[in-house]
Amino acid sequence: MRSRSGHRWSFVVILTQATEPRLFIGMMSGTSVDGIDVAIVRCDDDGIELCLFAEQTMPEKVRQAIFRLMEPGFGEIDNLGALDYALGELYAEAALAAIRAAGLSPNDITAIGNHGQTIRHRPDFRYPFSLQIGSAAVIAERTGITTVSDFRSRDIACGGQGAPLVPFAHAQLFAANDANTAILNLGGIANITWLGRDGAITGFDCGPGNLLMDGLMQRIDGSRYDRDGTLAAAGQVCEPLLAALMRHPFLRQEPPKSAGRETFGAAELAQVESWPDLSDADRMATLTMLTVEAVVASCRFLPATPDRWLICGGGARNHHLMQQLQRRLAPAVVESTQVAGIDPQAVEAVSFALLARATLDGVANTIPSVTGAKRPVCGGQITPKQRQVLTHRSKTSQ
Repeated sequence: MRSRSGHRWSFVVILTQATEPRLFIGMMSGTSVDGIDVAIVRCDDDGIELCLFAEQTMPEKVRQAIFRLMEPGFGEIDNLGALDYALGELYAEAALAAIRAAGLSPNDITAIGNHGQTIRHRPDFRYPFSLQIGSAAVIAERTGITTVSDFRSRDIACGGQGAPLVPFAHAQLFAANDANTAILNLGGIANITWLGRDGAITGFDCGPGNLLMDGLMQRIDGSRYDRDGTLAAAGQVCEPLLAALMRHPFLRQEPPKSAGRETFGAAELAQVESWPDLSDADRMATLTMLTVEAVVASCRFLPATPDRWLICGGGARNHHLMQQLQRRLAPAVVESTQVAGIDPQAVEAVSFALLARATLDGVANTIPSVTGAKRPVCGGQITPKQRQVLTHRSKTSQ
């Protein structure tokens, strides 16, 4: 992943002064709640290097508890607190497993940047907030590593959406001066980052990514996702249903904008399931095309038509989805971020390692043209590693 002379991909490294190489861990579990992605990243003045990427499956019991907590109306504080702690344990285990797999020790890691698991995203409330759980205190205690968390709140406090955050890292990883490039992250929600050849950056959530497809697959046979898009490829798109889904107000809303399960979820799935005379394959084909057409419709919000698209996130593994994107976004080049040397599934975890580095350095890591905030801010709460234990003796014991 290091920059090479003559390579079209360049890294923009934001550092205040020359530094020794540092290792950061970035972690992410997305809206689909499939598992925990972990990236170990080396940062120095020469560039950014992905040392290791690992995935840990989310235990089904925890996964279902997360889904229940995500549903409006299920707000029991006891469950929230317990799940926050339990996820902290799982994140810590994932980080330590990745460290061992890389042949490192916790002392080699400067910090962990943990996005956490989003439970509510309400940037448009009168008192806006975005809530991610996965206790940073538990992670820091179990690993002995400084942990950076809660990346969204400060941007929201500054009038922004608090999302998407990854354009900050995309600019460092994928900026190119020979083309207008769009990075499409196909997580549970899809988001686009625009990297202009002139250095301009913008981005926004553009619609559903995998979450509706995954939700339908769960209801059909209990699977977590449509592997390779096989079921969708066997069906026919229902154009009237697709047209109805495309009337969702979020898809017409101008950026800055961000979405979550509150925006695309149970109501849309119910609409798809209740549509008459469709096979499961037809329903899946239609939802897959909804993701594609939401991306296509969002192009009107970009400064210009992209010359190339780089696709990351779990959706990059869906062959049928990728084929449909290539067809609809032509003549632009559409390919996985693997061509830039980064596993498409690793990009978000790498991004939170870079966001954590900026937090520790006191560097702004949000982009107002993306989130709509009044100014760039340095987001993230720091839970420091414990360097020493102070002991106190009472006067009577002296």
